[in-house]
Amino acid sequence: MARVELDGLQLSLGGQRILDGVTLDVADGECVSLLGPSGCGKTTTLRAIAGFVRSHSGTVRIGGEPVDDRPPHRRNVGLVFQDYALFPHMTVRENVGYGLRMRGRPAKEIDAAVSDALAMVRLEALAHRYPAEMSGGQRQRVALARAIVIRPDVLLLDEPLGALDRKLRDEMQIELKRLQRELGITTIIVTHDQEEALSLSTRVAVMFSGRIAAIAPPTELYQRPGRADVMAFLGRANFLDARRDPAREGWYRVGPGAGFGLAGAGLPETLHVGIRPEHVALRPGDADPDRGECAATVADVIYRGSTAEVVLHAADGTALLADRPSAGLELARGDRVAVHFPAGHLVTFDTRSTT
Repeated sequence: MARVELDGLQLSLGGQRILDGVTLDVADGECVSLLGPSGCGKTTTLRAIAGFVRSHSGTVRIGGEPVDDRPPHRRNVGLVFQDYALFPHMTVRENVGYGLRMRGRPAKEIDAAVSDALAMVRLEALAHRYPAEMSGGQRQRVALARAIVIRPDVLLLDEPLGALDRKLRDEMQIELKRLQRELGITTIIVTHDQEEALSLSTRVAVMFSGRIAAIAPPTELYQRPGRADVMAFLGRANFLDARRDPAREGWYRVGPGAGFGLAGAGLPETLHVGIRPEHVALRPGDADPDRGECAATVADVIYRGSTAEVVLHAADGTALLADRPSAGLELARGDRVAVHFPAGHLVTFDTRSTT
């Protein structure tokens, strides 16, 4: 286990800025996900930690020691690729022991370490199979075993579940979390899957254009992001512009009637407001502006299994989304409803500083 520190990593390729001052501190034993759209620099950041690319400026420290001049094999880092990169002509046992053989470890030590690693990923019974004889989830476990058998200080996972179907991915999320908890190893995961990042990590770092835009524990990042673009990227959200109501102290109006109160001094004249669909309050019937409601019409109801997505058109034409449990839902297209935005679930962004 080791602390990982990135200090101002800068990297340009072909005149394009790939990393633009990436700074990150991952505590000993912590699991952090790098989440962002394609091309944001998350995989390059992982490769910089592993030593496969070197930044033009900035420092990578592992366990407090700068490692910028060390090649990958001298950083004691375990890496799991999206395609697993298993040797097809080797058995599971041979694949897992490959790194130890390259390090010149004694055969008896290799045998014991491989057995321990296979037990960790629950593959003891498949030790003599070849990769082609295994499922995607089993091959992913082999790749994990090969990474942890060398007892790395840091485990790096590059889209580790991207090649699996949804059911296998859900199962492997549970296994990965169990494994990271049991090993207590410092882990950094690159993923574009938001659910994966939120479920696996102690903290999630959202990257845009070669920079870390936000980093926080999953619950905080989802419920109280500090930036509108982070909220828009991480899940679904409704965004509205609110203006102070001159007739009512601390009250803001959104569109034709909807309102909410905010406490605090020095609030701006206008706000950009975000609210998750699951927090939008609905009731059938006409809206009551005195209760902070606005009128809307149900444009569509989209069944998604345990939940339904209600598409709304407010009286001023604003499109809104609301999530509801599908069981017992009695809303249909064309129904009139009253919409309310509970102040406790609103995320506000000062329009003077939102980018």
